[in-house]
Amino acid sequence: MTAPRILRTDDLPRHDRGGGISTVPLVDRGTGSTGFLNGVTILAPGSAVPRHWHNCDESVLVISGDAVAEIDGIEHDLRAGDVSFIPAGLPHGFSNPSTLHEARIFWTYAAIDADRTDAATGLCRPIDAEHRGLGL
Repeated sequence: MTAPRILRTDDLPRHDRGGGISTVPLVDRGTGSTGFLNGVTILAPGSAVPRHWHNCDESVLVISGDAVAEIDGIEHDLRAGDVSFIPAGLPHGFSNPSTLHEARIFWTYAAIDADRTDAATGLCRPIDAEHRGLGL
């Protein structure tokens, strides 16, 4: 059995994904998870995570700041405390409309082997590649 862990976001490495986006991986294979992944993504003012989709369900909680979730072509204004559920295969993206403040989102993927397919390029990469600092 894997030992329980307490993870402190401020003590963990932040991986620059480019374009004003960075990610702090939390629960993944390295912590002993066999069923899901989660972490925090920080969106600098005016930045956006490009449209993409995943091979599994995803849920995103806005921790701080404001965000816009574009899900299947529809934009949704979000604020701290709002949560999204995005089914597998549905194109989506998140952006920070603020010109002054960062936004932080906490995400969970419903599979340990979650991947991301970029809508513009069709490039598919495992989510844990982001955890190794390999970009979007």
